[in-house]
Amino acid sequence: MNVVAKLPAGFGRLWTAQTVSSLGDGVTHAALPLIALTMTRDPLALAVVTAAGTLPWLLFGVLGGALVDRWERRRTMWITDSARAALLLASAAAAALDVLSVPLLAAVAFLLALGGLFFDTAATAYLPDLLGRDPALLERANSRMRGTQTAASGFAGPPAGSALLALGRAVPLLADAVSFAFSALLVRSLPAVPPPTVGARESLLRQARAGASYVFRDRLLLGLALRPAVGNVAFLAVETVLALFAHERLGIGTFGFGLLLTAEAAGGLLGAGIASFLGRRLGTGTALTCTATVEGLAILGLAAARNPYLAGLALAVCGAGMGATMVLGPSLRQAIVPAQLIGRVASTSRMLAMCAAPFGAFLGGWLATAYDLRTPIYAAGGLLLAMTAVTATMTTNRRVEAALHSAALQQPAEVPAR
Repeated sequence: MNVVAKLPAGFGRLWTAQTVSSLGDGVTHAALPLIALTMTRDPLALAVVTAAGTLPWLLFGVLGGALVDRWERRRTMWITDSARAALLLASAAAAALDVLSVPLLAAVAFLLALGGLFFDTAATAYLPDLLGRDPALLERANSRMRGTQTAASGFAGPPAGSALLALGRAVPLLADAVSFAFSALLVRSLPAVPPPTVGARESLLRQARAGASYVFRDRLLLGLALRPAVGNVAFLAVETVLALFAHERLGIGTFGFGLLLTAEAAGGLLGAGIASFLGRRLGTGTALTCTATVEGLAILGLAAARNPYLAGLALAVCGAGMGATMVLGPSLRQAIVPAQLIGRVASTSRMLAMCAAPFGAFLGGWLATAYDLRTPIYAAGGLLLAMTAVTATMTTNRRVEAALHSAALQQPAEVPAR
């Protein structure tokens, strides 16, 4: 009879911190564009606020990962959240004093995203140390964290942000500041893990290059990185036209469009919940190929949908595939990448995905303009299936098992977690 290892108590604190912070993120995600809308109706100005939140990953992704690999990860997380709490407190004060402006709001979005770069990368690197790099524990932990993150930032946060904004522009900013402060306090109580030795005398740029080249030289890691990168091209192509497609082809309004997005988020919760089961039953490599195939077929189903119900079902199925993929892929990466490289490897993979997103948005807009609203959705489904065919040979069960075996042989003595 197999004994299932228990998640350490420290994970509960990290999980709670992330859940509260994700709720605050959902509040701000809805509130920032709405606050900007109270200041200007200029689409370009509104786009600047939105784009500012994506720039840190594009500009500093790999360098940020190299810094995280030099720093103590728990300290990086709580200092980052403390700084974000202070930033939002200052922003709330500016809103209350009516001195908040669009450029200032864009700066806030940029700095919040920069903090997210450091926090998310440090958390990704810290979790394997907390769980002793156990693949099964990592899947269970990521499944729980992904599920609550989706629920908090996707379901509860946005409507809460809209409701709080009705009380005043400062209120949602203040609420998010409180969530970051609470997260910082919880993370501060976690056990410290000494940073791995990464060669302090080596230049930061050389360390960043070493992390990036590690991804591109390893076929398994490259396959794991290509999935979200190509996936972002496809999903952004769909997202660019989805609202117009829903209105003109499916005949639904604003409320119905919100229900479509809710269906996708509900599917994401289901996928995150069953990810560990799929990994155990099929093997992680096969499970990743299956979930990617499901995403591609679901997007093709969305393109062919003639009514909102079929479209909602297709988005829910796609969300389930995405939810499972986003548990299985990162969990595997955390289990096989050496501790001294994991920050750089994670940030390189995230940066590739972020850089791919604008191409997807351009592709979707161009195809819809040149052909029809369904064309970019069909193209996205085809692209996802083509990506699956390419990466299937890179992420086979045999490669996964070999990588896990190699990582287990190289694993240092486990750091006890309190």
